[in-house]
Order: sequence, then structure tokens, then C-alpha cells
Amino acid sequence: MNKSRFLILNTVCIATLFLQTCLAQDYTRLGLPEGVKMRLGKGWISGNLTYSPDGELLAVASSVGVWLYDAGTGAEVNVFGGHTGWVSSVMFSYDGSRLASGSRDGTTRLWNAHTGEILHVIEHTDSVTSVAFSSDGSTLACGSADNTIGLWNVRTGEHLRSLEGHTESVLSVAFSPNELMLASGSEDKTIRLWNVQTGETVQRFKGGRRAECVAFSPDGSTLAGGGWGNKIRLWDTNTWELTRTLEADGLWVNSLTFSSDGSTLASGGWGNKVGLWDTRTWEQKQILGEHYSVNGSVAFSPDGSTLASGIKDFHSWWGDNEMIQIWDAHTGKSLYTLEGYWARTSIFVVFPGDGDTFASAGGWESMVRLWNMRTGEHLGSPETSTGNVRFIAFSPDGSLLAWNRYKSIQLWDARTGVVGHQNLTGHLERINTAAFSPDGLTLASGSLDGTIRLWDTRSGEQKHILFGHRSDVTSVAFSPDGSTVVSGSRDSTIRFWDARSGNHKRSIAGQIGDISCLAFSHDGRTLASGSGDPEGMYNDNTVWIWDAHTIEHLWTLEGHTGGVSSIAFVPHGNLLASGSYDDTIRIWNTRTGEHLQTLKGHSNDVTSVAFSPDGNTLVSGSLDGTILLWKFRHATTLGYVKRAAADGTLSLPEFSQSTAAFTPTQTAVLPNYPNPFNPETWIPYQLASPTEVALTIYDNKGQTIRTLEVGHQPAGVYRSRSRAAYWDGRNEHGETVANGVYFCTLSAGDFSATRKMLVGK
Repeated sequence: MNKSRFLILNTVCIATLFLQTCLAQDYTRLGLPEGVKMRLGKGWISGNLTYSPDGELLAVASSVGVWLYDAGTGAEVNVFGGHTGWVSSVMFSYDGSRLASGSRDGTTRLWNAHTGEILHVIEHTDSVTSVAFSSDGSTLACGSADNTIGLWNVRTGEHLRSLEGHTESVLSVAFSPNELMLASGSEDKTIRLWNVQTGETVQRFKGGRRAECVAFSPDGSTLAGGGWGNKIRLWDTNTWELTRTLEADGLWVNSLTFSSDGSTLASGGWGNKVGLWDTRTWEQKQILGEHYSVNGSVAFSPDGSTLASGIKDFHSWWGDNEMIQIWDAHTGKSLYTLEGYWARTSIFVVFPGDGDTFASAGGWESMVRLWNMRTGEHLGSPETSTGNVRFIAFSPDGSLLAWNRYKSIQLWDARTGVVGHQNLTGHLERINTAAFSPDGLTLASGSLDGTIRLWDTRSGEQKHILFGHRSDVTSVAFSPDGSTVVSGSRDSTIRFWDARSGNHKRSIAGQIGDISCLAFSHDGRTLASGSGDPEGMYNDNTVWIWDAHTIEHLWTLEGHTGGVSSIAFVPHGNLLASGSYDDTIRIWNTRTGEHLQTLKGHSNDVTSVAFSPDGNTLVSGSLDGTILLWKFRHATTLGYVKRAAADGTLSLPEFSQSTAAFTPTQTAVLPNYPNPFNPETWIPYQLASPTEVALTIYDNKGQTIRTLEVGHQPAGVYRSRSRAAYWDGRNEHGETVANGVYFCTLSAGDFSATRKMLVGK
């Protein structure tokens, strides 16, 4: 285990921050999109829950597909993917052979419930909000945001009829037990009863401020409807008179279900507890989950013994967990919990100096997490409550982790596991972005207040305030040599600043929209800028490539249909990944401006992309509540990159697949970190060809202090703590050297170069 990984794992242990990772090793590899090797998180619960007729399976509508569980054990069985938007509704046919899922992507998919085979894809003109099978399994009803309900032949996929009359989105549909009637609830505040054979409206009821859900009792004698507000309305289906109004606890009722024997009605909704109602007296006989808020749906098992509910646990360790809770329907006792769902929020990802761990953050509650990149193991968190996280950043050596607390920045010391190592305050408005300098000693932050601030990460003191942008600063980045800070803003300009003095050097413009993200190539020669806004108001949806020295505009990378949210260069190469609000990631060759590949797997906005230090994995975070790890092998060549396979592998004229590891074009000694230091530092370097390597330390009088004989090394990059040269601050006699200026000379074959280092307090 390399030092950096050991450091992070140990500090998490010291802080007692490990959490249980229930079934994490199972679900991370189920139902993956093409080119993805692992999925962290199950998305968010975006629709209802439903049991299979035999009670063996529980299906959950989520932002990434339909999750299937073994209802007895809670083990993940499968995930049915393929939708390009979140799933809003899911239902089994009454014989259990088929499963229907309706989605925001405007389609309904009919699946073989046993094999996951797609039987039919039904196209709609707008989002599908609800699906329901007739009891004989022959007809499928689909409610849509186009204000209509479509009826379809389940066996052939043929369209039978459209029911028209609602003036706003249809939110829920349900067949009566005798299949002669269909009930629907709508945003137009009405519930309609339809004759299935003729398509005529039979009855129309006022359903409250918004009719979210409808349900028939098993004997067909009662129709229940719920919606905005906490009211549940009951109608007698013989007279169609409103017989009773029940008052639930919470903001609105969005789910109603009867037990199979008709004795109990269960209700749930946003801000609500799970309510159980006795259908003989209509008294509320039980409330389940005193500290939970139902967030989705409630569903009885076919035998009525258990009840499943989607919940948000406000008292959980993370605070942003969504879960499925399984209850004993008779006693109200919690039986087990299905975890792994995250609240709907932007997710940001970042790597430290090694490739074994990465961090993710984002959300209205606490969502700073550490992960093992190779196994997907959830290592823990340095924080339990952060507020709305908008960025996360690791120092290059992995010793510090930073994220925002609205107007301030929280630093976590990974060496000690101490939370609150520094709390950097000074910005007048929300902080949008931050980046560490290459030596980790300076942090640059950009804010809604239109300023960039430079912070000393050791003392927490503010070094400079940079004024110049006419709108909020959305992105900052350091040049690889640490001499320059660049900033992007909603004023559509990019500004260059001297990192030492804070002086403004120059500004450039050209992109029409907001500058949402910036990135330097690892050799510092190229700067990339993306334009994007979550609302899409000020986007040109492009990435511009600039010569970082001459500021010449080289390429405009076009193809995204939504704003560009995040960009990242592959380490030591000329490939660039861009994430977008169009739900995709694109791979580009920045030397030629060519689009190489589009990666599709997220069902909502891609909010962050990052490469592992070895360049073999691309990690993406999304508003769909998941993190995807993509297989990505890369190479650099002076030749022309012809194509990219679905897994990111490139076909190159001069290189075979076996030589995909990067070979630097020149040998160099890189800035040591930390610097200043006391007592130890790491000295990274890169080799263009195999050679003998030695590093010699001199004092300011030119006297040799220490020689580090590294030995014969193959060509490659030696940047992380496990690969870089290490100096413990001692001379050849084992004595600690005095504070002051020292010089390190790298000797590699015929190559020799020297860098300055500082030993200080």
C-alpha cells in the first residue's frame, strides 16, 4: 500500500469516520452502461416502489433505472437501465412476467421481468409520469406530461387509444378492479374517471391543489386521491360522492396504496410520515418512521405482511441519504433498510496525488466522501454536515482536502484527520470554486462577490484579494509551474494573475457564455475553457483551446448540446474530457481539435469529471446521484489519433495497445512538495527514456549534503508519494539539516537540472 493511500486510510480511522457499506461490493457492478467499470451510488429515488405479484421482488424507480431487490433478503438482484432520463413510474404485470417503466426521457419500456430483455419501447411526446397494467395484463396505461393518457396493447406494443381532457400533466393513473374504468390525477387539480372502452370522461372531481395520486380499493368500492396539501379524499364509486376527507401529517400526499385485503390504506409523501388508516373506521391507526420523511412511495407486499416506503433520513450520519425502509405492516417494526441512494444533487469528484483514493462532494447536506478507486469501498468522511457543497479540492500531495461552507472554506488535514484545521473566511458571498497551487501552499478561491482570494494554507491567512471581474467568479486554476492563477467568470472573460504578487497580467475573451471551468494541460502549454450554466441561459456549449503562452485561440470544440460543466486533461497527454448538462462526456484531441468519443451513461447533468493520476480511469459525477468510473487507457504520440473505442481506448498509428502507458516527451525535475518543508519532502520527476537516476542535495554554498541514489528507472512519470524521490531532511550522517535554502539536482543520463527548496518552520 503506498504512503498516500495509507495516510488517508489511517486518518479516517483515527477520526473514527468509517461507515458501513451495506452490499456496496454487489451493486457497484450491476447493469453498467458501456465502457463503465463501476457505479457508486444508486441514484435517487425518482418514482414509486412496487412488489412483484408473487412477493419475491421489489422494484424501485430511480434516476438511473429500475433497481430490483430480493424482497426477502434485501439483496440487489439487477438494475434495468437504458432510459436516458430518470424513471418516474414502475409496475409489474399481474402475472409477474412483465415490468413497465415510464421515464422523463419520453418513453415507456416493457421488460421481461425475469431476464431484463426489452420487449417494447413506447414513444411519447413528453415525459411519462405514471404507468398501470390492467388486471388481465392485456393493456398498459401511460400518463404523460403532454396532458394525455395512452392505452397500449401489452403483447404487441400497439397504440389503442389516447384519453384527452386534462389541461395539465397527468401525474397518476389506476385501473378499477373490473377494468372498465381508469382513474387519473393531474396538475390541473382534477381527478378524472374514464370509460376504458369509449375513452369518454365519466366523472370529474376536484382533487385539491394538485392531484398527485389515485388508488382503487381491491373491491372497487372506494377511490382514494391525494395531492398538494395534506388531504386524502375518498369517493364512493357507486354514487361518486365524496364520502370523507382524511388529514395526513406533512406537506403533501404523493402515494396511496391499499393492502390486498382492503383493510388498510397506506399514505406517504414529501414531509409526511407513513400513515396507516383503518378502512372500516377511517381512523389513523399507526404512523411509521417518526424521524423520517417519506420521499417517494409506499407499497404493500401482495400478502399484506410488509410495507415498503421510500424515505429520507434527516438524522443519518450523512444527512443526504435516501433509503427504502421495509416495515412489518402489522406491528410497525422496521425489518431492514435498502441503502445506497443519494439525494438529487450535483456531485463533484477530485483525486489527490496518488491513484488509490478519490473524494466526492456535493449537496444540500453532508456529502464529502472518500472512496477506494479500485474496489469502490466507501472509506468514510471527514465531515458530517457541510451545507451546500459547490466544489472539492485536494492539495497535490493529498495532505489537505478543501470544500466550501457557503462564504467560507473548510480545510481538513489528512495527516492528522482533524476537521476544521482551518476555516478560511473573508468572501462576502457564496464561494463557487477553489484550487490549490502545485506546491499546496496557496489556495485560490472564486466567489459570487466577483473576487479571487489567495490563502496561505499553513496559517490560513489571506494573502491577496484580486479585483477585476464584473460578475461572479466561477472557476480558478493554477498553471503547472505555480506562477500564474487564471480565473473565469460569468462576465465571459478569463483573467491571468501573478500568483506571487496578485497583480493582474492580462485578460482574454471570446466565448459568448459564462466561463464555467478552466484547466491547464500538465505541461502548461495549453489552457482549456468551458462555457456552461445549469439553467442554460448564458451558454455557448463549447470548449475553447488556447495557447497558454501566446494566448492564441487554437480550437473551438463544438458538439455538446448543453452547457459545459467540467473539463479535465488526461495526465501528461493531449486528450481532454468535458462533462456537460446534456448528460454526456466528450473526449477531444486538443492538438487537432478532433472529437474522439462521446460517453453516455448518466441520466442527468454531468457536473464533474476527473482523471486518475495514471490516466487509466475517468471518474464522473452527475445530478443523477451516481459516480461512474470509466475504463480509459491513453497514449500520446506526434502522430494522428484516428479513433477512440467505447471504453476510451485509442487506436494509434505508431503505438500498439500494449504501449498505452504514457511516455513523457522530455525529462524534467518537477517542484518538490511540500515546499517550504520541515522535516520531509517529495521530489517528483519524469523520464523520457530509461536511465540511471540520482538526486543530489546541495546547500547554498554548493556543498553536497545528501545523494539519493534512485537507480535504473524506466521511462515514465514519478509524481505521487509512492514514486517520487523522498528526502527526510537529513544529511549523509543522519543529522537534521538547518533551516534555509537548498538545491536539488536531478541527474538522469546526459540530463541534469536543478530546483530550489526551502527548509523552514
